[in-house]
Amino acid sequence: MAFESLTEKLQNVFKNLRSKGRLTEDDVKKALKEVKMALLEADVNFKVVKQFTSSIQEKAVGTEILEGLNPAQAVIKIVNEEMVALMGEPAELNFAPGKSITTIMMCGLNGAGKTTTTAKLAALLKKKSRKSLLVACDVYRPAAVKQLEVNGEKVGAEVFKMEDCKDPVVIAKEAIAYAEKNGHTVVILDTAGRQQIDEDLMDELVRIRENVDILNTLLVVDGSTGQAAVDVAKGFDEKVGIDGVVLSKMDSDARGGAALSIRAVTGKPIVFVGMGEKLTDLEQFYPDRMASRILGMGDVLSLIEKATETVDIEAAQGMQQKIKKGKFDFDDYLTSMEQMKKMGGLSSILSMLPGLTGGKDISGMIDEKVLKRNEAIIHSMTAKERANPSILTPHRKHRIAKGAGVDIMYVNRLVKEFNQMQKMMKKMPGMMKNRHGFGGLGALKNMMRGMQ
Repeated sequence: MAFESLTEKLQNVFKNLRSKGRLTEDDVKKALKEVKMALLEADVNFKVVKQFTSSIQEKAVGTEILEGLNPAQAVIKIVNEEMVALMGEPAELNFAPGKSITTIMMCGLNGAGKTTTTAKLAALLKKKSRKSLLVACDVYRPAAVKQLEVNGEKVGAEVFKMEDCKDPVVIAKEAIAYAEKNGHTVVILDTAGRQQIDEDLMDELVRIRENVDILNTLLVVDGSTGQAAVDVAKGFDEKVGIDGVVLSKMDSDARGGAALSIRAVTGKPIVFVGMGEKLTDLEQFYPDRMASRILGMGDVLSLIEKATETVDIEAAQGMQQKIKKGKFDFDDYLTSMEQMKKMGGLSSILSMLPGLTGGKDISGMIDEKVLKRNEAIIHSMTAKERANPSILTPHRKHRIAKGAGVDIMYVNRLVKEFNQMQKMMKKMPGMMKNRHGFGGLGALKNMMRGMQ
């Protein structure tokens, strides 16, 4: 996940500040020096880092801060506010009024994830009742057209193509005419990319913009490339003009410098971020939420939104009742894993919880491979065995191990830990009641460790 290293380093800086109680000006300067190094290692633009830390220092060394009741918390609050300001205000797509067609042009270099992001955007807009037409304007790479068709089918979006036409301007115009006749409200143009910025690529994009009424030009850049992504954004904006940026591949081991640099360097907002490989893993970019994630404060709002969109409320309530009665079985375990997958996976969920955003914290708690192995073991059980784990005799366990293709030790371990988890879940209602509302996090952490 992006920012893991940066988050961990910033959390260590904040931990040192809190341990001091009272702060001096030298304490703040030393802490900001460590913040500066962490940001540079995350590949944040040097000028941006310099301005960012200078602004924090100017606000954090005042008498009111250093002599306050909780100076460390006050400094952290300033860091958070400055980080949000650095990334700017949340940006929205521009939509045409009434039933007019909204046209979006997607551009970017090859390998940035442009074609996949085009389909992801259609899936996101579908949730808002907007019918998208995906347009294959890449006339050079046949694989791009096929990829768009495959992904378009997966998200339920029609794809427009003209196999015999090699002019993307003509294709775009015909696509808009087709959309008007067939009830589409959004047209998304998937344009050609290049290995690097060149004049032919830019001329083609400029021609499309000159001949088609484009309301949004979105540049897709690889978020894992750091400052290189910033340079690409700057180049495209200067030669073509862009309205916003989509950061793709932010679920990879990215240092995250692009997210903190693009707005400050180019003046263009980040509109969306790709947080996974699934076609549903595109999120609107909220600077305050991203800052909260980076600083290790979690992102509960995004977690709630994901849960609202994907979780079956009735099933969740039924599960809660079963947990209270201590009747949680292996079928319930599979159901809960399926719900978590819909929300992006367990690691994604935990990364949004306060206090659990450090990379090592989560990776030490969750091993997705082990969870998959556990699912295979449970699927090898009969319906009666899943509903009544107590009947799992040694003979049954050997059969299950053979069916799952694992050693018997893994079956024994899962059953033992599942029994421990059942006992823990009976105590969960009490664990969740404390004055901060996060009393269950420790239990959740132990439970997930237990299941591995």
